[in-house]
Amino acid sequence: MSQQSIDINSDMGEGFGPWRMGDDAALLDVVSSANIACGFHAGDPVIMGRTMRMAHQNGVGIGAHPGFDDRAGFGRRRLSLSTEELTALVTYQLGAARATASSVGGTVRHLKLHGALSNMASEDAELARICYKAALAVDPDIVIMVLAATAMEDVVRDLGCAWAGEIFADRAYNDDATLVARGTEGAMIHDAKEATSRILDMLKEGAIIARSGKRIPTRIDTVCVHGDSAEAVGMARALRSGLESAGVRIERL
Repeated sequence: MSQQSIDINSDMGEGFGPWRMGDDAALLDVVSSANIACGFHAGDPVIMGRTMRMAHQNGVGIGAHPGFDDRAGFGRRRLSLSTEELTALVTYQLGAARATASSVGGTVRHLKLHGALSNMASEDAELARICYKAALAVDPDIVIMVLAATAMEDVVRDLGCAWAGEIFADRAYNDDATLVARGTEGAMIHDAKEATSRILDMLKEGAIIARSGKRIPTRIDTVCVHGDSAEAVGMARALRSGLESAGVRIERL
């Protein structure tokens, strides 16, 4: 295995009031970084604080996970917003995340866009630039987590900011390094052994492996396991175990 260390991240804090989404407590025993919803696509102030407190106590890196203001669509519906609206959306959510993290003794180390906002930014460099400049205006040292080998990566390289290239354990890839759309056959990978095997192959080759078999060389800093599926915790545990068995250290960003 050529790559000696990797971060494992997961999206969490995505419940709302009494409605629970995923098993955050169990995931926080496995992952090294947590992307915590900021109250727009999911989450609320109480859940944010509770999740950040658990992450801080577990030594897990805290990240802001801003998305579209669309709870009914879980932030997965594409919205058309102006530059001013996008800037305010990211600024507001990152500000809330930073204040909440500080209140529990932690700090926000990274930012990762959620859902449709992320997918749009992976295809549209100008949209990605608006979002990332908004985040950097709040915190010039924040690590921007990007979908590796997409327009997002082009933007952070141009901005010269700290960044981390992300790949997904449980999602299939198109030939341009974007994610196969949810709802498409084969878009989601549910088998933990399959997910672990393909991640090990990607780390070994230093490339994203698209569902066509195409190799897309890229820098890989972090691997995501989605936290909102029934098999999330089992997949995260299997992935960590498989990586460590192959000699890869798990280290937070």
